[in-house]
Amino acid sequence: MKFSIVLPNCMTVEAVSQPWEADLSGAEIARVARLADEIGFSTALVSEHFFFPTEHVALSGEHALHATTALGYFAGVTSRLRIGSLVSILTLQHPVVAAKAWATLDWLSGGRAVVGLGVGWLREEFDVLGVAFGKRGRLMNEYVDAMIELWTAERPAFHGRHVDFEDIAFAPKPVQTPYPPIWFGGDSRAAMQRVARIGSGWAPLQTPPERIPNRLEYIRSQPTWRDRPLDVFYSTAWLNMGDAHAVLDNPAAKGSWHADEVLDQCGRLAELGVTEIWVPPPPVRDLEEYLDHMRWLAAEIMRKLS
Repeated sequence: MKFSIVLPNCMTVEAVSQPWEADLSGAEIARVARLADEIGFSTALVSEHFFFPTEHVALSGEHALHATTALGYFAGVTSRLRIGSLVSILTLQHPVVAAKAWATLDWLSGGRAVVGLGVGWLREEFDVLGVAFGKRGRLMNEYVDAMIELWTAERPAFHGRHVDFEDIAFAPKPVQTPYPPIWFGGDSRAAMQRVARIGSGWAPLQTPPERIPNRLEYIRSQPTWRDRPLDVFYSTAWLNMGDAHAVLDNPAAKGSWHADEVLDQCGRLAELGVTEIWVPPPPVRDLEEYLDHMRWLAAEIMRKLS
C-alpha cells in the first residue's frame, strides 16, 4: 500500500476541508509537501476548478488552484515525491497547451508528474469557457490521444474531429517513458473504459469501497484492456462528498488517531484492490497538529503497511 496526500487549502470543499486550512499560505502548504517528501509519502495531489458559480460557494468554496501551475511550485520544494492532479479538467484546456504544461512539469521535476484527468461535472464552467458540456467525453478521448502523440512522436501528427496538427516539433518530451502515468478520476462506465484503454490508474470518487472489486473486474473485462500494473487510488474522505460536493456526513469518512482503526481500514481497502490511499486526518486545530498527524501516520501506519 502506498500513501498519498491531498494537499490542504488547494481547494475549499465543505465536505472535506477543515476550517483552519483557509488561512494557509502557499509557503505553509509547501511545508506539508516537504514533510510528505521527507517521511515517505508517495504522491502529493491537488484538485482543479477554474471558478464556481456563486450558488455553489456554500459547498464548493471559491478557492481552487490551477493544477499544473500549483504542482510546479510543489515540485520545486520537494525532491522525491510524485506530484499529481486529482483531477485536472482536460476538456476545458486545449490538449496542445495541456501537453506542454505536463511535459514541462515532468521534465523540470525529473520525471515525477502524475497526470490525473477528469471530464468535469460543473456545466457552468463549460458554458463560460465555450465548451460543449455534452461533448466532454468525446473531447477527453481525443485530447488524451493527441497529448500522447505529442509526448511520444519525434514529429507529432494528429488528425481528429476536434484537434488537428502536423509538421510540428514538440520538446521537451516528458522524462518518464513512454509518458507520465495517466490516472482517470470518475465512477462512470466511460471513465472505467478510459482506464481500461490507456490508464495507469483509477481514482473513483463516489464508488463505495465494497463495489471496487466489481468495477475493477469490469475494467479488466474490456476488450481494450492489456494486462499491466494499475494504481487504484481511494480515500475514505470521499465517502463524505456527494454530487456537486454535497455533504453526506458519513461517519466512515472521519479520520482517526487510533492505529488499530486505521490499520484495519487500510487493510480492508487493500483487500478490495486499492493500491494507494489518502488517509484523511481527524479534526485538528491547526497546521502544526496536522503535521503531527502526518508524522504519526508515517510511524504507526505507513511503516507497517508500505
